[in-house]
This record gives sequence, structure tokens and C-alpha cells, in this order.
Amino acid sequence: MLFRSLGFSISSLYAEETEVSGSASVGYFSDYVWRGMKIGNKNAIQPSVGITYDAFGANLWANYDVDTREHNETDLTLTYARSFDKLGMEIGYIYYALDGVNDTQEFYVALSYDVLLSPSLTLYYDADEGNGGFIVAAIGYSINLGEIPSLDLSASVSYNAKNTIMGIDSNGDEFNGFYNGEVSASMSVPVIENVSVDPFIAYSFPLSNDGKNALRGLSSDGKSEIVYGGASVSLSF
Repeated sequence: MLFRSLGFSISSLYAEETEVSGSASVGYFSDYVWRGMKIGNKNAIQPSVGITYDAFGANLWANYDVDTREHNETDLTLTYARSFDKLGMEIGYIYYALDGVNDTQEFYVALSYDVLLSPSLTLYYDADEGNGGFIVAAIGYSINLGEIPSLDLSASVSYNAKNTIMGIDSNGDEFNGFYNGEVSASMSVPVIENVSVDPFIAYSFPLSNDGKNALRGLSSDGKSEIVYGGASVSLSF
């Protein structure tokens, strides 16, 4: 699914229908947690809106801190995705517009395989403030619960590759090493056509001493592990 052949005729552009779809959601969560670190105070509202055109996509996401009543982050994500049989690939760019600290930006490549446990591997590179990499490997499994929506379980592990955005070790240096793990459970409950309520709960924890030190230094509560959750209302069109 990488790239289409560059050889095509003008007539072929009109012969194929290009699919356009969109989505929007708003969620209320106990905490804003990103890669294991708690950002801000308790309770966050996170709206999101996205559109896809053929293999291309764009998404705008924001975070609103309920406690301080401040909008403190807006992220723009641009993607290109293709699939080859069971292998899927996505190339993306993320711009993080942040309040109180310097903005930054990442490029990433994600690979997935449509087999049992749906394994995936995502490689991020912060080309700005972080000047380093971050790797996430994940698996997932859905449990059929009969007449009620299925329960979706997932687990991931991450590795920091001298990305200074992700914190420092006990010596005050950037580091290579395992960072955090996370397990979560979620489901999507249909309400009406194209509208669902999506609750979830997750637990994040450090995978190494360096990861623990980095998370403690970055998290707003000074802790390296956290249980958090919430629910979002999603619309597809």
C-alpha cells in the first residue's frame, strides 16, 4: 500500500470515485495523559475534527483544562495511508501548538498487520524541540460480548531515543531506553446512526528507571504512573 504508480491518464481520474469522509468527537477525561505523562490539572475536555480524501487525511485536536479554564494545546495531524493485503502503512506529520512552552513538530511512520492481536509499530521523530525519536509497539484484541458492543483491549510499550521532549535520566542527560507501558480497555456504544459514545480506562506505568525519572520530572503531579479514563461522543459522516 505504499504509493500509487505515477503513470495515469486524465480520464482515469474521473473513472474512479474518490471517497471523502469526516469525523468529529468531543471527550471528557479524568486527566490529560500523553505518553505516560500527566499534563495539567485533573479533568480535560478534548474536541477533535478530521477529514479524509482518498488516502490523505487531516485532523485538528485540542485540549481544554477544566480546572484552570484554559485552552493549552492544539495539534494538527496530516496523514497518508495505504494498505497491501494485510499490511498497512501510514506516514504522518504532527504540529504541536503549545501554551507556555515552545511549539514542536514530529514526523512518523506506522506499520500494522491484520492478524491476531493486530500488532503495530510506530516510529516518531521530533524534528524540532525534541530532536530525537520515540517508538511505540502495540497489540490489541476485541472480545465479543454478544448483544452488547465488543470490549476492545490494547497494550503498548514505548522506547525513547534521545528525544529531549520526553525528559532526562537521573544524571540530567537525554537517554536511550524503554519509557512507559500502557494497558487499556474501551468500547464503542452506538446511540443513533453514525453517533456513538466511547468510554475507556487506561493504566500507564514506567518501564525503566530512566523512564520513571523522566515521567516524574515531566508529570504535573510528580508521579510516574497513572490510572485515567473518560468517554467521548463521536460522529462520523
